[in-house]
Amino acid sequence: MIWSALAEKVLNGEELSNEEALSVLECPDEDLLLLLHGAYQIRKHYYGNLVKLNMIINTKSGACPENCGYCSQSIVSTAPIETYRMMDKDEMVKGAETAYNLNVGTYCIVASGRGPTNRDVDRVVEAVKEIKDTYGLKVCACLGILKPEQAARLKEAGVDRYNHNLNTSARNHENITTSHTYDDRVNTVNVVKESGISPCSGVIVGMKETKQDVIDMARSLKVLDADSIPVNFLHAIDGTPLEGTDELDPRYCLKVLALFRYINPSKEIRISGGREVNLRSLQPLGLYAANSIFVGDYLTTAGQESTEDHQMLEDMGFKIDRSPVMAP
Repeated sequence: MIWSALAEKVLNGEELSNEEALSVLECPDEDLLLLLHGAYQIRKHYYGNLVKLNMIINTKSGACPENCGYCSQSIVSTAPIETYRMMDKDEMVKGAETAYNLNVGTYCIVASGRGPTNRDVDRVVEAVKEIKDTYGLKVCACLGILKPEQAARLKEAGVDRYNHNLNTSARNHENITTSHTYDDRVNTVNVVKESGISPCSGVIVGMKETKQDVIDMARSLKVLDADSIPVNFLHAIDGTPLEGTDELDPRYCLKVLALFRYINPSKEIRISGGREVNLRSLQPLGLYAANSIFVGDYLTTAGQESTEDHQMLEDMGFKIDRSPVMAP
């Protein structure tokens, strides 16, 4: 496979065949830099050398009634995590100050649970209004399965983006969770789109799926037209059903990121949870395909120091995309 020719095909508006998509995931390791060069040509066309920074605040932790096999906050998990109810407005706003000082463009308000109560939405709405007025950050909410009227309220408050991941393929979904359906997730993304909020939806790779499942995930997100696609790599947590699962190596993770760029060329591809433990020393190479990363910690697992992320970007010659932020 000539990867530069495949990149040119994508830039000309053509889609990868299934055979071509599979060849990306099965790229020989000795050709990996050529594959990433092709992905970079696409990334550079749409985003230049800019990198978007995102930061999570876990505003409600644990006590989730869902049975997702990867999650330490689920009802089936025995992982020892901190559990607390929904944060108040001031705590959310304080987190936004930290994000602003780290040059973060998108501040992600995340809460555990199947979906938000109206009281949860009230609190997020109150916080978002103050965050917008004070820091001008782009705000993403991730609160679970959403009702249309809740989506409308979040939109009115100023929420720019809503995250609800597909997580895996339709075929693999029941192997990961049975407390909600794959269609429940798709429907929430569509509710978000109909409200006028930018849809964010991504995946977790490394949950015993096949390569065809990974291809199907990337294509499903293309059909959904998700504006932002977080690509997580499973960080298996002791006490969860996927405890001990270790299917990934750094080179395969890079091939996955390249695949998502080839299939979703114009979209924000974000290297998300698990990048530190799965990409390890090859983290910088991921940015030749992706154009966005999380800084700081994740939900119940730690990320690397934000100063290390900033140094990585500087060393590579990438620049932080500050466009969503206005001065307070």
